[in-house]
Amino acid sequence: MSLTRELVRLIRGKEINQSDLDAAALFTLDAVANALAGRRTEPGKKLLALNERLNASADPGRMALLQGGLTHILEMDDLHRASVVHPGCVVVPAVFALADETGVAGLEFLRAVLQGFEATCRVGMAVGQEHYRIWHSTATCGPFGSAMAASCLMGLDEDACVDALGNAGTQAAGLWQFLDTGAMSKHLHAGRGAEAGVVAAELAALGFSGPPQILEGQRGLFAAACPDADPAALLAGPEQPWQLHETSIKPWPCCRHTHPAIDAALELSGQIDPALIETIVVETYQAALDICDRPAPDSVYEAKFSLQHCVVAALNIGRLDFGVFEKQPRTDLADCRDRVSLRASEPYVSAYPKDWGAAVSLTMADGTHLSAVRSHCKGDPEDCLSVDEMRDKARMLFEFGDVGEPEHLTRAILAMANGGPPPVLPILTA
Repeated sequence: MSLTRELVRLIRGKEINQSDLDAAALFTLDAVANALAGRRTEPGKKLLALNERLNASADPGRMALLQGGLTHILEMDDLHRASVVHPGCVVVPAVFALADETGVAGLEFLRAVLQGFEATCRVGMAVGQEHYRIWHSTATCGPFGSAMAASCLMGLDEDACVDALGNAGTQAAGLWQFLDTGAMSKHLHAGRGAEAGVVAAELAALGFSGPPQILEGQRGLFAAACPDADPAALLAGPEQPWQLHETSIKPWPCCRHTHPAIDAALELSGQIDPALIETIVVETYQAALDICDRPAPDSVYEAKFSLQHCVVAALNIGRLDFGVFEKQPRTDLADCRDRVSLRASEPYVSAYPKDWGAAVSLTMADGTHLSAVRSHCKGDPEDCLSVDEMRDKARMLFEFGDVGEPEHLTRAILAMANGGPPPVLPILTA
């Protein structure tokens, strides 16, 4: 039996309770808020312009591409640590893209979200850490989740679902090269990840076959792009809670690899005069340095991937909002950034990717030494955002996105957990 078929059986055999549905509704709210806020950015406007040019609003695949791309732009969407994937930006857009066409109820919608998260995260845990050095895991593992969610929503049988995942997997792609210039490709990764699963499921419904051994085959994903693949991780712990419960929510609008250091720096910010800092040492895991060692970011997007900038912004400003990544704060904080040194250190190296930790140590002008340590981040399952904090975050994103009647939309999304219908999103009214 292929790994894909075993994965489908595992996911479809998991029970769903009320707490699972409530959590899925909150993660749906987070993804929607990110998407609607993303419309107000330059990359978002370009995605909307493409949609208008192609007149693609009635095409579920293209709508998934649009919404998926929008969801990932502001760097505030969810993140599953063990797999290093952002499941919400590929799964939730795929489900919304098909919701009107299939006429599903809210509970069916959330069931599809849970199944999509599970597939994305399990494939992500199986590809191994070396995959992430070159490949953006959200782009390569995301199509499996969007296909799984779409198959659930469309009522595909097991064989068709295996076909859908096979054809989703053969579309897996997405390279980190965009980081060198701050190109917009990362948003395309999320959009294509959502679109690929929708198209694969629609084709499977028509009997379009896919490779059942897309993961473990001699010419499958593991062989092609995963030098340290861990196939056993794909099916491990079937009795565990849904992987959605192991997914983190971001409180800060920047790369998640910066967050443990941000949290530590925020702890120190109220204890010091930033002007008296002599040196700043950030200790964390290697992947954070691989992605976020950027001492002189010259754009908003590069600043969001700069440990140096994020840490000094937390120390000097005491908060991380959209404004701290703009040109003036980048200029104002340049001198302080020069005092930052980064190190890959234990215990953070060995703990990753299960735990994402960091320490920030300061030496002050009078010789005083201060430090703060984090073994995980705010928004992780160990320190999750409350329902009120989730609603506050959504409200902030809706305000940024100039969304009318945000409380009505919030209530409608959360009501799906109790049988309410999926709301219609104002994606195209920016």
